[in-house]
Amino acid sequence: MVTSGFPDPAHTTIGQRIRWARDRAGMSRPVLGGLVDRSAEWVKAVENGRLQAPRLPMLLRIAYALGVQDLAEITGNGHAVPVSVFAGEKHVALAAVQAALTDYHLTSDARPPNVAHLAVRLDQAWQVRHASPDHRTQLGLLLPDLIRDAQRAVRVIRGEERRDARRVLAGVYRLADFYCAYQPAAELVWLVADRALNEALEADDPLAIAGGTWAKVQALRDVGRWDEALDVAAFGAREIEPYLDSGDDWKGMWGALKAEVAYVHARRGRHGEAWEAWELADRIAQELPVGYRHTQSSFSRPVMSAHATTLGVELRRPAEALRAADQFDAESIASIPRRARHLIEVARAHDQRGEKHAAWALLHHSERTASETIKYNGFAREMLINLRSNPPTGLRQDVLDLCERVGIAA
Repeated sequence: MVTSGFPDPAHTTIGQRIRWARDRAGMSRPVLGGLVDRSAEWVKAVENGRLQAPRLPMLLRIAYALGVQDLAEITGNGHAVPVSVFAGEKHVALAAVQAALTDYHLTSDARPPNVAHLAVRLDQAWQVRHASPDHRTQLGLLLPDLIRDAQRAVRVIRGEERRDARRVLAGVYRLADFYCAYQPAAELVWLVADRALNEALEADDPLAIAGGTWAKVQALRDVGRWDEALDVAAFGAREIEPYLDSGDDWKGMWGALKAEVAYVHARRGRHGEAWEAWELADRIAQELPVGYRHTQSSFSRPVMSAHATTLGVELRRPAEALRAADQFDAESIASIPRRARHLIEVARAHDQRGEKHAAWALLHHSERTASETIKYNGFAREMLINLRSNPPTGLRQDVLDLCERVGIAA
């Protein structure tokens, strides 16, 4: 039940309950706004009801900032809903990855790391990330040493080779972004995204710069900083546009940025702009070899079809989303975690239509495809919580079993 002392949910709005929690925490609007990357005016508008209630990802950030353990205190739901249920628990290796990212006691008297060998290790880590159902656990084993070695290389190496070391370190941070995402450690997402872009700029490498902007756009989009996200994406695209004839990865990165622009517009509810950007990205995808896949973004022909599904979901047009999903085989998505995420997006489309059996089937398929994708996906966890409360006919125990595997306690 909602914690005693909170306002009566029947007579208060989400904004009013956020204000109550903020006052209880003794926190000012500017401080709360800073913690969730918003202005004090935005917080005031939410509290006063001039803006619509934030979506789940932002509600989770607000709950963390205010020290609220039960999301029901903010949403007004009559049943206790621990914040961790939606966000997932911290991965067992998160502390080790965080320690590597913030460890500045780097010895300089040891033999400098071999930059070429670091690049090979990074490439192998990317392959592991895309090929493993337990991709987060596998990255958790590899990242701490890779981060420390790459950081030390930049610190101790001088001359032209230092530029190569910075290029590798930028890639390590971009890989770390995939590990940190969707965990209750939003500050690390911002840290690695910012560092990835900074190292790329220091290396003066346009392709690495574009990769850094790709990660930064996602971080900005997920907190609703739409205009900044679009500006960053435009900057990244401009960096590589003069080199689009230099190879597939240059085109793939440009297309990936345009796909992110489409996602930003869809999240904003701008149908025309979203599909216009998607068409630009898809045009590039069709120019690339059939089996091509960009390592960082998974940009490819199948993933562009998956993006079309996501646009339909974000625009609240589930029929469009499902038509897009039916036009290609999800198994053609080479990256296992990306395939599992697409299955969750198809489940969201069915959920929007109230098709509970289909939603459960897709979530079940996603969990079997990459168990560590669904465990940390807030949309999937929200759907499972709703299915547990109102299970499809004949699937009550199946839903409970899936919730248990995903880590949603009864």
